[in-house]
Amino acid sequence: MRTLILGGARSGKSALAERLAGASGLDVVYLATSTAGDAEMTARIAHHRSRRPAAWDLVEEPIALADALERTARPGRCVLVDCLTLWLTNLLCAENKNLFTQQHGRLMELLPSLPGELILVSNEVGHGIVPLGELSRRFVDEAGRLHQAVACACDRVVLTVAGLPLPLKGSL
Repeated sequence: MRTLILGGARSGKSALAERLAGASGLDVVYLATSTAGDAEMTARIAHHRSRRPAAWDLVEEPIALADALERTARPGRCVLVDCLTLWLTNLLCAENKNLFTQQHGRLMELLPSLPGELILVSNEVGHGIVPLGELSRRFVDEAGRLHQAVACACDRVVLTVAGLPLPLKGSL
């Protein structure tokens, strides 16, 4: 089962992903894509850590997501990726301008063949106005394209709003 959970900031998407992972009855690996670059992000990471069961394994990978998934996904395991938009930010801000194309392609190639259960969390950012800056516009565009591609490869897609899950594809 592959699940994509989308939602705005503080919409409840990560909490829903954690509930689904816990309810899977499988061993869980939490694959974090963020890096603590400032005090606010450090606090966000600490908040997420405090909610996770101690028995869950943790893998931190801000760039090579497909490689990390290939190493961790297996039958009888649930891998929770939080989150795709932080991963996208890391790629778009990297010095190597080809990194995004390489890593995105690798993820989309690998996604259909991964064993076990996979839960992917991502921020839905396309509901607002078109940003002024070039990088911001590219981020919104690439996030939208990424979400469409990942949604096609997933069995279930859920939008969270105000802590409420709205199934878009498949059922909860």
